[in-house]
Parts: sequence; structure tokens; C-alpha cells
Amino acid sequence: MTANITIQRATINDAHEVAVMAGELLNEIMSTIGIQAFNFSLDETTARLKDFIDREKYFVFVAQSKNAGPVGFIALYESHALYAEGAFGTIPELFVRPGLRSQNVGLRLVEQAKIFGNSRGWKRLEVTTPPLPQFDKTLAFYEREGFAITGGRKLKVVL
Repeated sequence: MTANITIQRATINDAHEVAVMAGELLNEIMSTIGIQAFNFSLDETTARLKDFIDREKYFVFVAQSKNAGPVGFIALYESHALYAEGAFGTIPELFVRPGLRSQNVGLRLVEQAKIFGNSRGWKRLEVTTPPLPQFDKTLAFYEREGFAITGGRKLKVVL
């Protein structure tokens, strides 16, 4: 099946379909953990994504199937930190539609992210998994792809 999958950098024309998949990702997380952890509006997310892509604040790659259209995406943004020795990338979202999981689509998206990050001179890629233990399989996927647990927890404060 992955032979029929292409990976392309998203443009603002892809924003609606990527936003739909972002909603699927967030709904899957909330359904699994049983908590309304996110607010999601398709229109607002589409508009936000168009703006992010247009200003190159967000870099998105979409997995397209010849038969099924968009089947997954990976999003990246650039950060800078002293501990990271300069510029690095963060993966805030990676999603593959359930019917194509375990068919190397996620692997190909992560490979594309690594190539892109390398081209931008990033020193590393970072990712935060959805809540554990419900998403242990997600953690195992990232570890297979060379990501290492660095400790700590992701925390937030709403401003």
C-alpha cells in the first residue's frame, strides 16, 4: 500500500484537509483519555493553518494515497534554545488515519521531517507523545524511529 503513497509539502491549498485530520487526531486523543482536553473548530483551525503556512511558521507534509486522498500528515515548527545548541524542530502533530497505520506511512512522514530538518540546519527533532499509558504504542513508534526519552513532562498554563 505504501507504494501508492506520496509525501508532499503542504501549501495553503491543503489547509482544509490537514485541519480535518488534525480534528480527527484531537478527537481520537480525547476519546481515548476520556477528557475534553482540546477545543477544535474546523474553520478556525483551517484559517490558522493557512496563516502559519503562509508565514512559514509551520511546515506540514501530507501523505497522499492515489486511491484515498490525504491519509496522514506531520507538522513541524522551528525553535531555538541554548540547550539544543541552536535551531531545532518540534513535531506538534503526527497523524495517520487508522486504516493505514502499521503500513509505514508514519515512518515515511518522520523520515521526511528528518530530511527537512537537516536541510534547515536543525540540531534535533523533539516530540511530545499523547498521554501515557493510553498511547504506549505511539511512544514505542517514536523510540523505533530513534527518539529517546529525555525525561520530564509537558506542562502548560493558559494565558
